Amino acid sequence: MSRLWSLLILALASLISATDYFEQLNLTPLPLGKLVASFEFRSNETVSNYEAQNYRLFPRSLAQTLQHADTKELHLRFTTGRWDPEEWGARPWDGTKEGGTGVELWAWIEAGSEKEAFEKWTILTQSLSGLFCASLNFVDSTRTTKPVLTFAAAGQYAADAPDTYFLHGVLPGEVVCTENLTPFLKLLPCKGKAGISSLLDGHKVFDADWQTMSIDIVPKCPSDREECIVELEQNIDVVLDIQRSKRPRDNPIPRPVPKEELVCDGSKDYHSQDTCYPRDLVDELPWTFHDLFGREMTGTCPLSERNGPDAKAVCVNVPHSRMLMIGVSGFELKSPPGERESRCYQLMPNEPFDVELTQQHVENPYHLDHELLRAERTMIGTGAASGGMRVLFTNPSSSAPVSFVYFESLPWFMRPYMHTLSASITETEFPWADDKSLIGDMYYRPAIDRERGTQLELMMTIPPASTVMLTYDLEKAILRYTEYPPDANRGFNVAPAVIRVLNQTNAIGSEKDVYIRTTSLLLPLPTPDFSMPYNVIILTSTVMALAFGSIFNLLVRRFVGADEVEDNKLKVLLHTIVGRIQALKGKPAEKIE
Repeated sequence: MSRLWSLLILALASLISATDYFEQLNLTPLPLGKLVASFEFRSNETVSNYEAQNYRLFPRSLAQTLQHADTKELHLRFTTGRWDPEEWGARPWDGTKEGGTGVELWAWIEAGSEKEAFEKWTILTQSLSGLFCASLNFVDSTRTTKPVLTFAAAGQYAADAPDTYFLHGVLPGEVVCTENLTPFLKLLPCKGKAGISSLLDGHKVFDADWQTMSIDIVPKCPSDREECIVELEQNIDVVLDIQRSKRPRDNPIPRPVPKEELVCDGSKDYHSQDTCYPRDLVDELPWTFHDLFGREMTGTCPLSERNGPDAKAVCVNVPHSRMLMIGVSGFELKSPPGERESRCYQLMPNEPFDVELTQQHVENPYHLDHELLRAERTMIGTGAASGGMRVLFTNPSSSAPVSFVYFESLPWFMRPYMHTLSASITETEFPWADDKSLIGDMYYRPAIDRERGTQLELMMTIPPASTVMLTYDLEKAILRYTEYPPDANRGFNVAPAVIRVLNQTNAIGSEKDVYIRTTSLLLPLPTPDFSMPYNVIILTSTVMALAFGSIFNLLVRRFVGADEVEDNKLKVLLHTIVGRIQALKGKPAEKIE
Protein backbone atom coordinates (compact mmCIF):
# COMPACT_ATOMS: atom_id res chain seq x y z
CA MET A 1 0.00 0.00 0.00
CA SER A 2 2.83 2.38 0.86
CA ARG A 3 4.53 1.60 -2.46
CA LEU A 4 1.33 2.37 -4.35
CA TRP A 5 1.03 5.64 -2.44
CA SER A 6 4.58 6.63 -3.40
CA LEU A 7 4.01 5.81 -7.06
CA LEU A 8 0.84 7.89 -7.18
CA ILE A 9 2.58 10.88 -5.61
CA LEU A 10 5.53 10.61 -7.98
CA ALA A 11 3.20 10.43 -10.97
CA LEU A 12 1.34 13.51 -9.77
CA ALA A 13 4.60 15.33 -9.08
CA SER A 14 5.67 14.87 -12.69
CA LEU A 15 2.54 16.72 -13.84
CA ILE A 16 2.81 19.66 -11.44
CA SER A 17 5.22 22.55 -11.65
CA ALA A 18 7.92 22.50 -8.98
CA THR A 19 7.04 26.04 -7.95
CA ASP A 20 3.40 25.16 -7.09
CA TYR A 21 4.26 23.72 -3.69
CA PHE A 22 6.90 24.68 -1.14
CA GLU A 23 7.57 23.61 2.44
CA GLN A 24 10.27 24.49 4.96
CA LEU A 25 11.07 24.02 8.63
CA ASN A 26 12.98 26.69 10.58
CA LEU A 27 14.44 25.91 14.02
CA THR A 28 15.73 28.65 16.31
CA PRO A 29 17.13 27.98 19.82
CA LEU A 30 15.82 30.28 22.56
CA PRO A 31 17.21 31.01 26.03
CA LEU A 32 16.48 28.79 29.02
CA GLY A 33 16.23 25.56 27.05
CA LYS A 34 13.48 26.58 24.63
CA LEU A 35 13.27 26.11 20.87
CA VAL A 36 10.91 27.68 18.34
CA ALA A 37 9.96 25.49 15.38
CA SER A 38 8.25 27.15 12.40
CA PHE A 39 6.59 24.90 9.79
CA GLU A 40 5.70 26.62 6.51
CA PHE A 41 3.61 25.07 3.72
CA ARG A 42 2.70 27.03 0.61
CA SER A 43 0.78 25.87 -2.47
CA ASN A 44 -0.52 27.74 -5.53
CA GLU A 45 -3.42 27.29 -7.90
CA THR A 46 -4.07 29.31 -11.04
CA VAL A 47 -7.19 31.46 -11.00
CA SER A 48 -8.61 29.73 -14.08
CA ASN A 49 -8.30 26.28 -12.50
CA TYR A 50 -9.58 27.62 -9.19
CA GLU A 51 -12.73 29.10 -10.71
CA ALA A 52 -13.32 26.00 -12.85
CA GLN A 53 -12.85 23.76 -9.76
CA ASN A 54 -10.03 21.94 -11.53
CA TYR A 55 -7.80 21.63 -8.47
CA ARG A 56 -4.34 20.11 -8.46
CA LEU A 57 -2.82 20.94 -5.07
CA PHE A 58 -5.49 23.20 -3.62
CA PRO A 59 -7.76 21.26 -1.19
CA ARG A 60 -11.20 20.87 -2.74
CA SER A 61 -13.10 20.97 0.55
CA LEU A 62 -11.65 24.37 1.46
CA ALA A 63 -11.91 25.84 -2.04
CA GLN A 64 -15.57 24.94 -2.47
CA THR A 65 -16.36 26.44 0.93
CA LEU A 66 -14.79 29.75 -0.09
CA GLN A 67 -16.53 29.81 -3.45
CA HIS A 68 -19.91 29.01 -1.92
CA ALA A 69 -19.50 31.95 0.50
CA ASP A 70 -17.99 34.29 -2.15
CA THR A 71 -14.88 34.78 -0.02
CA LYS A 72 -12.06 36.67 -1.73
CA GLU A 73 -9.47 36.43 1.04
CA LEU A 74 -9.38 34.37 4.23
CA HIS A 75 -7.23 34.29 7.37
CA LEU A 76 -7.79 31.69 10.10
CA ARG A 77 -5.81 31.32 13.34
CA PHE A 78 -5.70 28.72 16.14
CA THR A 79 -3.54 29.80 19.10
CA THR A 80 -2.81 28.57 22.61
CA GLY A 81 -0.36 29.84 25.21
CA ARG A 82 1.38 33.18 25.66
CA TRP A 83 4.42 34.51 23.84
CA ASP A 84 7.09 35.82 26.24
CA PRO A 85 8.75 38.79 24.48
CA GLU A 86 11.24 39.45 27.28
CA GLU A 87 12.84 36.01 26.99
CA TRP A 88 12.01 35.00 23.41
CA GLY A 89 12.37 38.31 21.55
CA ALA A 90 10.33 39.21 18.49
CA ARG A 91 7.46 37.01 17.36
CA PRO A 92 7.80 34.66 14.36
CA TRP A 93 6.69 36.17 11.05
CA ASP A 94 6.37 39.57 12.82
CA GLY A 95 3.13 38.35 14.35
CA THR A 96 1.33 38.13 11.00
CA LYS A 97 0.79 34.36 11.36
CA GLU A 98 -0.40 34.62 14.95
CA GLY A 99 -3.88 35.04 16.34
CA GLY A 100 -5.38 35.78 19.70
CA THR A 101 -5.90 33.06 22.27
CA GLY A 102 -8.51 30.65 20.91
CA VAL A 103 -9.72 30.97 17.31
CA GLU A 104 -9.61 34.12 15.21
CA LEU A 105 -11.02 34.58 11.72
CA TRP A 106 -11.21 37.50 9.30
CA ALA A 107 -12.18 37.56 5.64
CA TRP A 108 -13.17 39.76 2.70
CA ILE A 109 -16.56 38.71 1.28
CA GLU A 110 -18.18 39.82 -1.95
CA ALA A 111 -21.89 40.65 -1.51
CA GLY A 112 -24.57 43.04 -2.70
CA SER A 113 -25.42 44.44 0.72
CA GLU A 114 -24.26 44.33 4.31
CA LYS A 115 -27.08 41.95 5.26
CA GLU A 116 -26.13 39.56 2.45
CA ALA A 117 -22.48 39.75 3.48
CA PHE A 118 -23.35 38.68 7.02
CA GLU A 119 -25.45 35.78 5.69
CA LYS A 120 -22.46 34.59 3.67
CA TRP A 121 -20.24 35.12 6.69
CA THR A 122 -22.54 32.79 8.64
CA ILE A 123 -22.26 30.18 5.88
CA LEU A 124 -18.48 30.52 5.96
CA THR A 125 -18.16 30.14 9.74
CA GLN A 126 -20.48 27.14 9.85
CA SER A 127 -18.63 25.42 7.01
CA LEU A 128 -15.23 26.03 8.60
CA SER A 129 -16.60 24.81 11.91
CA GLY A 130 -17.33 21.41 10.42
CA LEU A 131 -14.15 21.34 8.36
CA PHE A 132 -11.78 22.04 11.26
CA CYS A 133 -13.79 20.51 14.14
CA ALA A 134 -13.99 23.90 15.86
CA SER A 135 -16.82 25.97 17.37
CA LEU A 136 -16.75 28.65 14.69
CA ASN A 137 -20.51 28.32 14.32
CA PHE A 138 -20.75 30.32 17.58
CA VAL A 139 -19.29 33.40 15.86
CA ASP A 140 -22.58 35.24 15.67
CA SER A 141 -23.35 38.95 15.34
CA THR A 142 -22.28 39.64 18.95
CA ARG A 143 -18.78 38.29 18.21
CA THR A 144 -18.39 39.85 14.74
CA THR A 145 -16.82 43.25 14.13
CA LYS A 146 -15.84 45.38 11.15
CA PRO A 147 -12.40 46.89 11.78
CA VAL A 148 -11.44 49.89 9.68
CA LEU A 149 -7.80 50.67 10.52
CA THR A 150 -6.29 47.46 11.91
CA PHE A 151 -6.25 44.93 9.07
CA ALA A 152 -5.10 45.40 5.50
CA ALA A 153 -5.84 43.12 2.57
CA ALA A 154 -2.85 41.10 1.33
CA GLY A 155 -4.42 40.07 -1.98
CA GLN A 156 -4.34 41.90 -5.27
CA TYR A 157 -7.98 42.80 -5.84
CA ALA A 158 -10.32 45.69 -5.12
CA ALA A 159 -10.61 45.22 -1.36
CA ASP A 160 -12.19 48.67 -0.95
CA ALA A 161 -14.85 48.09 -3.63
CA PRO A 162 -18.48 48.80 -2.63
CA ASP A 163 -19.41 45.13 -3.06
CA THR A 164 -16.57 43.84 -0.82
CA TYR A 165 -17.14 43.65 2.93
CA PHE A 166 -14.60 42.92 5.65
CA LEU A 167 -15.65 40.94 8.74
CA HIS A 168 -13.69 39.81 11.78
CA GLY A 169 -14.66 37.30 14.48
CA VAL A 170 -12.95 35.71 17.47
CA LEU A 171 -13.65 32.95 20.00
CA PRO A 172 -11.27 33.54 22.94
CA GLY A 173 -12.58 30.58 24.93
CA GLU A 174 -12.00 27.95 22.22
CA VAL A 175 -9.63 25.14 23.24
CA VAL A 176 -7.25 24.13 20.43
CA CYS A 177 -6.39 20.42 20.39
CA THR A 178 -5.56 17.47 18.14
CA GLU A 179 -9.04 17.57 16.59
CA ASN A 180 -7.98 20.81 14.88
CA LEU A 181 -4.52 19.56 13.86
CA THR A 182 -5.82 16.49 11.99
CA PRO A 183 -7.98 18.47 9.50
CA PHE A 184 -5.05 20.88 9.10
CA LEU A 185 -2.78 18.03 7.97
CA LYS A 186 -5.41 16.67 5.60
CA LEU A 187 -5.20 19.90 3.59
CA LEU A 188 -1.53 19.25 2.78
CA PRO A 189 -0.58 17.37 -0.41
CA CYS A 190 1.41 14.73 1.49
CA LYS A 191 -1.02 14.75 4.46
CA GLY A 192 1.65 14.22 7.10
CA LYS A 193 3.03 11.06 5.44
CA ALA A 194 6.26 12.59 4.11
CA GLY A 195 8.26 15.79 4.35
CA ILE A 196 8.39 18.11 7.32
CA SER A 197 4.72 17.46 8.09
CA SER A 198 5.69 13.92 9.17
CA LEU A 199 7.20 15.51 12.31
CA LEU A 200 3.87 16.95 13.46
CA ASP A 201 2.62 14.84 16.35
CA GLY A 202 -0.29 16.14 18.40
CA HIS A 203 1.25 14.95 21.69
CA LYS A 204 4.34 17.10 21.05
CA VAL A 205 2.70 20.09 19.38
CA PHE A 206 0.13 20.70 22.10
CA ASP A 207 2.62 20.06 24.89
CA ALA A 208 4.46 23.21 23.81
CA ASP A 209 4.61 26.43 25.83
CA TRP A 210 3.11 28.37 22.93
CA GLN A 211 1.52 27.17 19.71
CA THR A 212 -0.27 28.70 16.75
CA MET A 213 -1.71 27.33 13.50
CA SER A 214 -2.57 29.66 10.63
CA ILE A 215 -4.26 29.35 7.24
CA ASP A 216 -4.08 32.19 4.71
CA ILE A 217 -5.77 32.18 1.31
CA VAL A 218 -4.79 35.18 -0.78
CA PRO A 219 -5.15 35.93 -4.53
CA LYS A 220 -1.88 37.22 -6.03
CA CYS A 221 -0.48 38.21 -9.42
CA PRO A 222 3.30 37.59 -9.30
CA SER A 223 5.43 39.08 -12.02
CA ASP A 224 7.19 35.77 -12.81
CA ARG A 225 3.94 34.04 -13.82
CA GLU A 226 1.69 34.58 -16.78
CA GLU A 227 -1.53 34.11 -14.82
CA CYS A 228 -2.72 35.21 -11.40
CA ILE A 229 -2.80 32.57 -8.70
CA VAL A 230 -4.64 31.77 -5.48
CA GLU A 231 -2.06 31.10 -2.78
CA LEU A 232 -2.71 28.86 0.22
CA GLU A 233 -0.19 29.25 3.03
CA GLN A 234 -0.32 27.08 6.14
CA ASN A 235 1.96 27.67 9.13
CA ILE A 236 2.51 25.99 12.47
CA ASP A 237 4.75 27.69 15.03
CA VAL A 238 5.53 26.09 18.40
CA VAL A 239 7.84 26.93 21.29
CA LEU A 240 9.08 23.61 22.67
CA ASP A 241 10.63 22.94 26.05
CA ILE A 242 13.58 20.69 25.21
CA GLN A 243 13.72 18.98 28.60
CA ARG A 244 9.98 18.28 28.65
CA SER A 245 9.98 17.06 25.05
CA LYS A 246 12.54 14.39 25.91
CA ARG A 247 10.20 12.66 28.35
CA PRO A 248 9.06 9.26 27.06
CA ARG A 249 5.43 9.11 26.02
CA ASP A 250 4.72 6.06 28.19
CA ASN A 251 6.09 7.88 31.28
CA PRO A 252 5.37 11.61 30.88
CA ILE A 253 5.29 12.44 34.60
CA PRO A 254 8.29 14.61 35.58
CA ARG A 255 10.66 12.97 38.01
CA PRO A 256 13.00 14.70 40.51
CA VAL A 257 16.56 15.06 39.32
CA PRO A 258 18.96 12.80 41.23
CA LYS A 259 21.15 14.61 43.72
CA GLU A 260 24.36 13.80 41.85
CA GLU A 261 22.94 15.39 38.66
CA LEU A 262 21.96 18.72 40.20
CA VAL A 263 23.81 21.74 38.79
CA CYS A 264 24.25 24.17 41.70
CA ASP A 265 25.58 27.69 41.86
CA GLY A 266 28.48 27.46 44.28
CA SER A 267 29.03 31.22 44.34
CA LYS A 268 26.02 31.76 46.59
CA ASP A 269 26.71 32.37 50.29
CA TYR A 270 24.07 29.89 51.37
CA HIS A 271 25.39 27.05 49.17
CA SER A 272 26.11 23.91 51.20
CA GLN A 273 25.84 20.16 50.98
CA ASP A 274 22.12 20.19 51.74
CA THR A 275 21.22 23.49 50.01
CA CYS A 276 21.39 23.84 46.24
CA TYR A 277 20.53 26.96 44.26
CA PRO A 278 20.18 26.10 40.53
CA ARG A 279 22.79 27.61 38.28
CA ASP A 280 21.67 29.62 35.27
CA LEU A 281 21.50 27.64 32.05
CA VAL A 282 24.47 28.86 30.04
CA ASP A 283 24.85 25.84 27.78
CA GLU A 284 22.54 25.02 24.89
CA LEU A 285 20.83 21.71 25.51
CA PRO A 286 21.37 18.83 23.07
CA TRP A 287 18.44 17.65 20.98
CA THR A 288 17.48 15.65 17.93
CA PHE A 289 14.31 15.42 15.86
CA HIS A 290 13.47 12.23 17.71
CA ASP A 291 13.79 14.08 21.05
CA LEU A 292 11.66 17.05 19.98
CA PHE A 293 8.97 15.39 17.88
CA GLY A 294 9.19 11.73 18.88
CA ARG A 295 10.17 10.60 15.36
CA GLU A 296 12.54 11.22 12.47
CA MET A 297 11.65 13.16 9.37
CA THR A 298 10.33 10.82 6.66
CA GLY A 299 12.24 12.04 3.60
CA THR A 300 10.81 14.91 1.57
CA CYS A 301 7.40 15.46 0.06
CA PRO A 302 7.68 14.50 -3.65
CA LEU A 303 5.51 17.47 -4.64
CA SER A 304 7.79 20.10 -3.05
CA GLU A 305 10.54 22.01 -4.78
CA ARG A 306 13.64 19.88 -5.22
CA ASN A 307 15.77 22.01 -7.49
CA GLY A 308 17.24 25.48 -7.39
CA PRO A 309 18.64 27.61 -4.56
CA ASP A 310 15.36 27.58 -2.63
CA ALA A 311 15.34 23.81 -2.17
CA LYS A 312 16.04 23.97 1.56
CA ALA A 313 13.66 21.76 3.49
CA VAL A 314 15.19 22.32 6.95
CA CYS A 315 17.02 25.37 8.32
CA VAL A 316 18.64 25.64 11.77
CA ASN A 317 19.39 29.21 12.86
CA VAL A 318 22.58 28.66 14.83
CA PRO A 319 26.08 30.18 14.45
CA HIS A 320 28.47 28.45 12.08
CA SER A 321 30.72 27.61 15.03
CA ARG A 322 27.97 25.53 16.63
CA MET A 323 28.54 21.77 16.39
CA LEU A 324 25.72 20.11 14.46
CA MET A 325 25.62 16.64 12.94
CA ILE A 326 23.38 15.10 10.28
CA GLY A 327 23.19 11.79 8.46
CA VAL A 328 24.17 10.94 4.91
CA SER A 329 20.71 11.85 3.57
CA GLY A 330 21.27 15.63 3.78
CA PHE A 331 23.56 18.21 2.21
CA GLU A 332 24.45 21.29 4.27
CA LEU A 333 24.34 24.86 2.93
CA LYS A 334 25.65 27.63 5.18
CA SER A 335 24.44 31.20 4.91
CA PRO A 336 26.78 33.55 2.99
CA PRO A 337 28.90 36.14 4.84
CA GLY A 338 27.03 39.30 5.81
CA GLU A 339 23.73 37.54 6.38
CA ARG A 340 22.26 36.09 9.51
CA GLU A 341 24.11 32.88 10.33
CA SER A 342 22.10 29.74 9.68
CA ARG A 343 22.43 26.30 8.18
CA CYS A 344 20.00 24.84 5.68
CA TYR A 345 19.81 21.32 4.31
CA GLN A 346 18.88 19.79 0.99
CA LEU A 347 17.45 16.32 1.55
CA MET A 348 17.20 13.13 -0.43
CA PRO A 349 13.62 12.25 -1.42
CA ASN A 350 13.12 8.82 0.12
CA GLU A 351 15.61 8.76 3.00
CA PRO A 352 14.88 9.50 6.69
CA PHE A 353 16.57 12.60 8.03
CA ASP A 354 17.57 13.63 11.55
CA VAL A 355 19.58 16.47 13.09
CA GLU A 356 21.68 16.13 16.23
CA LEU A 357 22.73 19.23 18.13
CA THR A 358 25.25 18.37 20.83
CA GLN A 359 25.53 20.18 24.14
CA GLN A 360 27.97 23.03 23.83
CA HIS A 361 28.83 26.17 25.78
CA VAL A 362 28.03 29.24 23.69
CA GLU A 363 30.09 32.34 24.38
CA ASN A 364 27.97 34.56 22.11
CA PRO A 365 24.36 33.34 22.15
CA TYR A 366 22.28 33.67 19.03
CA HIS A 367 20.96 37.19 18.55
CA LEU A 368 17.20 37.60 18.99
CA ASP A 369 15.35 40.60 17.62
CA HIS A 370 13.56 42.67 20.24
CA GLU A 371 9.87 43.41 20.03
CA LEU A 372 8.92 46.86 18.75
CA LEU A 373 6.24 47.38 21.38
CA ARG A 374 5.16 45.69 24.59
CA ALA A 375 1.57 45.75 25.78
CA GLU A 376 0.03 44.63 29.06
CA ARG A 377 -3.77 44.64 29.37
CA THR A 378 -5.57 44.14 32.68
CA MET A 379 -8.92 44.90 34.29
CA ILE A 380 -9.14 47.24 37.27
CA GLY A 381 -11.78 48.28 39.77
CA THR A 382 -13.73 46.60 42.51
CA GLY A 383 -17.26 45.33 42.68
CA ALA A 384 -19.38 43.29 40.32
CA ALA A 385 -21.28 46.15 38.66
CA SER A 386 -18.50 48.47 37.49
CA GLY A 387 -14.79 48.46 36.72
CA GLY A 388 -12.28 49.65 34.18
CA MET A 389 -9.66 48.67 31.63
CA ARG A 390 -5.96 49.52 31.83
CA VAL A 391 -3.41 48.97 29.07
CA LEU A 392 0.31 49.68 29.48
CA PHE A 393 2.33 50.32 26.31
CA THR A 394 6.13 50.29 26.53
CA ASN A 395 8.44 51.48 23.75
CA PRO A 396 11.80 49.72 24.29
CA SER A 397 13.57 51.85 21.67
CA SER A 398 15.66 54.70 23.07
CA SER A 399 15.69 56.75 19.87
CA ALA A 400 12.56 56.29 17.76
CA PRO A 401 8.86 56.68 18.59
CA VAL A 402 6.46 53.95 17.60
CA SER A 403 3.06 54.48 15.97
CA PHE A 404 0.39 51.81 15.99
CA VAL A 405 -3.31 51.03 15.79
CA TYR A 406 -4.92 49.62 18.92
CA PHE A 407 -8.05 47.52 18.30
CA GLU A 408 -10.42 46.17 20.94
CA SER A 409 -13.61 44.15 20.46
CA LEU A 410 -15.62 43.97 23.68
CA PRO A 411 -18.77 41.88 24.32
CA TRP A 412 -22.05 43.76 24.50
CA PHE A 413 -22.35 43.28 28.27
CA MET A 414 -19.21 45.44 28.75
CA ARG A 415 -20.32 49.05 28.38
CA PRO A 416 -17.32 51.40 28.23
CA TYR A 417 -17.63 55.12 28.98
CA MET A 418 -15.70 56.90 26.26
CA HIS A 419 -15.69 60.21 28.13
CA THR A 420 -13.35 58.56 30.67
CA LEU A 421 -10.82 57.47 28.02
CA SER A 422 -7.41 58.90 28.85
CA ALA A 423 -3.75 58.26 28.02
CA SER A 424 -0.83 59.45 30.12
CA ILE A 425 2.92 58.89 30.23
CA THR A 426 3.94 57.07 33.40
CA GLU A 427 7.66 56.53 32.68
CA THR A 428 9.95 58.33 30.25
CA GLU A 429 13.54 59.41 29.78
CA PHE A 430 12.41 62.57 27.98
CA PRO A 431 10.77 65.13 30.32
CA TRP A 432 9.46 67.17 27.39
CA ALA A 433 7.17 64.36 26.19
CA ASP A 434 3.56 65.58 25.86
CA ASP A 435 0.46 63.60 26.80
CA LYS A 436 -1.72 65.49 24.32
CA SER A 437 -0.21 63.89 21.20
CA LEU A 438 -0.54 60.26 22.33
CA ILE A 439 -3.97 59.54 20.79
CA GLY A 440 -4.67 60.48 17.18
CA ASP A 441 -7.68 59.24 15.24
CA MET A 442 -10.34 57.12 16.92
CA TYR A 443 -13.05 54.87 15.48
CA TYR A 444 -15.76 53.84 17.92
CA ARG A 445 -18.79 51.66 17.22
CA PRO A 446 -21.05 51.30 20.27
CA ALA A 447 -22.67 48.05 21.24
CA ILE A 448 -26.32 47.07 20.95
CA ASP A 449 -27.58 44.70 23.61
CA ARG A 450 -27.64 41.10 22.36
CA GLU A 451 -26.99 42.21 18.76
CA ARG A 452 -23.38 43.39 18.49
CA GLY A 453 -20.36 44.17 20.64
CA THR A 454 -18.30 47.29 21.13
CA GLN A 455 -15.57 48.11 18.61
CA LEU A 456 -12.77 50.55 19.45
CA GLU A 457 -9.78 51.51 17.28
CA LEU A 458 -7.19 54.08 18.31
CA MET A 459 -4.25 55.59 16.44
CA MET A 460 -1.49 56.10 19.03
CA THR A 461 2.15 57.20 19.15
CA ILE A 462 4.48 56.33 22.03
CA PRO A 463 7.66 58.42 22.59
CA PRO A 464 10.99 56.58 22.77
CA ALA A 465 11.94 54.88 26.04
CA SER A 466 8.51 55.61 27.50
CA THR A 467 5.56 53.80 29.06
CA VAL A 468 2.03 55.01 28.40
CA MET A 469 -1.05 54.00 30.37
CA LEU A 470 -4.44 53.91 28.61
CA THR A 471 -7.50 53.68 30.87
CA TYR A 472 -11.28 53.93 30.67
CA ASP A 473 -14.20 53.02 32.90
CA LEU A 474 -16.88 50.50 32.06
CA GLU A 475 -20.14 49.12 33.37
CA LYS A 476 -21.05 45.43 33.59
CA ALA A 477 -24.54 44.45 32.49
CA ILE A 478 -26.76 41.96 34.30
CA LEU A 479 -27.67 39.06 32.05
CA ARG A 480 -30.78 36.95 31.95
CA TYR A 481 -30.40 33.73 33.87
CA THR A 482 -30.64 31.70 30.64
CA GLU A 483 -27.64 33.58 29.19
CA TYR A 484 -25.20 32.36 31.83
CA PRO A 485 -22.98 29.38 30.95
CA PRO A 486 -22.75 26.34 33.24
CA ASP A 487 -19.47 27.69 34.71
CA ALA A 488 -20.79 31.23 35.26
CA ASN A 489 -18.61 31.85 38.34
CA ARG A 490 -15.47 31.27 36.27
CA GLY A 491 -16.10 34.49 34.33
CA PHE A 492 -16.63 35.46 30.71
CA ASN A 493 -13.84 35.43 28.11
CA VAL A 494 -12.85 38.79 26.63
CA ALA A 495 -11.05 38.69 23.29
CA PRO A 496 -7.39 39.84 23.14
CA ALA A 497 -6.60 43.25 21.76
CA VAL A 498 -4.85 43.52 18.38
CA ILE A 499 -2.00 45.98 17.80
CA ARG A 500 -0.77 46.86 14.32
CA VAL A 501 2.59 48.63 14.32
CA LEU A 502 2.84 51.18 11.51
CA ASN A 503 5.66 52.52 9.33
CA GLN A 504 7.83 49.39 9.42
CA THR A 505 10.10 48.26 6.58
CA ASN A 506 11.72 44.91 5.84
CA ALA A 507 15.27 44.15 4.73
CA ILE A 508 14.64 45.21 1.12
CA GLY A 509 13.05 48.53 2.08
CA SER A 510 9.38 47.75 1.41
CA GLU A 511 6.63 48.17 3.98
CA LYS A 512 5.67 45.24 6.18
CA ASP A 513 2.98 44.52 8.72
CA VAL A 514 3.86 43.85 12.36
CA TYR A 515 1.11 42.59 14.66
CA ILE A 516 1.02 42.04 18.42
CA ARG A 517 -1.77 40.42 20.41
CA THR A 518 -2.36 40.87 24.11
CA THR A 519 -3.58 38.11 26.37
CA SER A 520 -7.29 37.39 26.79
CA LEU A 521 -9.15 38.43 29.94
CA LEU A 522 -11.74 36.94 32.28
CA LEU A 523 -14.63 39.25 33.12
CA PRO A 524 -16.53 38.54 36.38
CA LEU A 525 -20.18 39.54 36.07
CA PRO A 526 -22.94 39.83 38.68
CA THR A 527 -23.99 36.21 39.02
CA PRO A 528 -27.25 35.11 40.66
CA ASP A 529 -27.48 32.28 43.14
CA PHE A 530 -28.40 29.41 40.86
CA SER A 531 -29.27 27.21 43.88
CA MET A 532 -32.38 29.29 44.58
CA PRO A 533 -34.21 28.26 41.37
CA TYR A 534 -33.35 24.67 42.26
CA ASN A 535 -34.85 25.06 45.74
CA VAL A 536 -37.95 26.73 44.33
CA ILE A 537 -38.39 23.96 41.78
CA ILE A 538 -38.05 21.24 44.44
CA LEU A 539 -40.49 22.96 46.84
CA THR A 540 -43.01 23.68 44.11
CA SER A 541 -42.82 20.11 42.82
CA THR A 542 -43.39 18.75 46.33
CA VAL A 543 -46.46 20.95 46.90
CA MET A 544 -47.85 20.08 43.49
CA ALA A 545 -47.33 16.37 44.11
CA LEU A 546 -49.15 16.51 47.47
CA ALA A 547 -52.02 18.57 46.06
CA PHE A 548 -52.38 16.40 42.98
CA GLY A 549 -52.26 13.19 45.00
CA SER A 550 -54.92 14.40 47.44
CA ILE A 551 -57.26 15.72 44.74
CA PHE A 552 -56.79 12.60 42.62
CA ASN A 553 -57.52 10.39 45.61
CA LEU A 554 -60.72 12.29 46.36
CA LEU A 555 -61.87 12.08 42.76
CA VAL A 556 -61.13 8.40 42.21
CA ARG A 557 -61.80 6.73 45.61
CA ARG A 558 -65.32 5.52 46.30
CA PHE A 559 -66.66 5.67 49.88
CA VAL A 560 -69.44 3.21 50.93
CA GLY A 561 -70.99 2.14 54.23
CA ALA A 562 -70.35 -1.19 55.94
CA ASP A 563 -74.00 -2.22 55.67
CA GLU A 564 -73.85 -1.81 51.90
CA VAL A 565 -71.23 -4.49 51.53
CA GLU A 566 -72.43 -8.06 50.88
CA ASP A 567 -71.97 -10.61 53.70
CA ASN A 568 -69.61 -12.92 51.91
CA LYS A 569 -67.47 -10.01 50.70
CA LEU A 570 -67.36 -8.61 54.22
CA LYS A 571 -66.27 -12.00 55.60
CA VAL A 572 -63.53 -12.29 53.01
CA LEU A 573 -62.28 -8.82 53.86
CA LEU A 574 -62.29 -9.55 57.59
CA HIS A 575 -60.54 -12.86 57.05
CA THR A 576 -57.85 -11.14 55.03
CA ILE A 577 -57.31 -8.51 57.70
CA VAL A 578 -57.14 -10.99 60.54
CA GLY A 579 -54.82 -13.24 58.55
CA ARG A 580 -52.41 -10.38 58.01
CA ILE A 581 -52.47 -9.56 61.71
CA GLN A 582 -51.89 -13.17 62.72
CA ALA A 583 -49.07 -13.49 60.22
CA LEU A 584 -47.38 -10.50 61.77
CA LYS A 585 -47.72 -12.06 65.24
CA GLY A 586 -46.40 -15.37 63.99
CA LYS A 587 -49.63 -17.29 64.74
CA PRO A 588 -51.71 -19.32 62.29
CA ALA A 589 -54.80 -17.62 60.99
CA GLU A 590 -58.08 -18.66 62.63
CA LYS A 591 -61.15 -19.45 60.67
CA ILE A 592 -63.81 -16.80 60.95
CA GLU A 593 -67.41 -17.87 60.81
